[in-house]
Amino acid sequence: MLIIGERLNSSRNSIEKAIRSRDVGFIQAEAEAQAQAGAHYLDVNAGVFVGEEAECLKWLVIAVQGVTDLPLCIDSPDPEVVKSVLPLVGKTPMINSITLEPSRLEGLIPLVKDHGTKVIGLCQSEDRMAETADQKTEMAGRLAEKVAAAGIPLDHLYIDPLVYPLGADYKSAQATLDAIDRIMAEFPGVHTTCGLTNVSHGLPNRRLINRTFLIMAMTRGLDSAILDPCDRQLYGSLKAATVLAGQDDFCMEYVTAFREGRLA
Repeated sequence: MLIIGERLNSSRNSIEKAIRSRDVGFIQAEAEAQAQAGAHYLDVNAGVFVGEEAECLKWLVIAVQGVTDLPLCIDSPDPEVVKSVLPLVGKTPMINSITLEPSRLEGLIPLVKDHGTKVIGLCQSEDRMAETADQKTEMAGRLAEKVAAAGIPLDHLYIDPLVYPLGADYKSAQATLDAIDRIMAEFPGVHTTCGLTNVSHGLPNRRLINRTFLIMAMTRGLDSAILDPCDRQLYGSLKAATVLAGQDDFCMEYVTAFREGRLA
């Protein structure tokens, strides 16, 4: 299960404030905490800084790489911003994200190919965001076709079927689960991921919803998620589910995480 740490996102007030004030210590503490908690990639986002996104994202990348060598997930819809940041990145990153919107697709696909990065593909077109399982699966297939046609290995594509807050669409979680199942079956080689905490937005006891949805999604084939690895209950549920699914040889990852105090 590929874990993409979500905490370095400028939509969080504390991160926006730290980027704005260039608080290196705060940003690096967040990066180190996620690395120690078990993240495989760290998502970095400066999207709230309209007109200054590239400059702020470059600063964020440099700050994070000052304390960890984990690969980064460059989170921006703007191809020019991503292009400006890539020369600063140490390890081969992931790009978050492409959609079926022509400008975004045509701007980012060459960067993915030229730099050999992994890429998140959202089930979203120029005129709509996928809501039903049928729509999500159909858009996933189109994304897979575009990526394959560009000569990018399907193993580098992580489809995000888009789960919406249950408070706004109480059927979204089930539609996403069904879509994950179908995507993993119909498009061999492709991975699936999701912005996990979207599902619980606006509801009480969000962490309970998050970890329950994660386990349900894993049973349908989800093999990556953008989440908070510092949530020890969530991380513990993930590791337990991985063991029960027979994906942790001799339970070594689970035992190691327990010994290191990363489970709750």
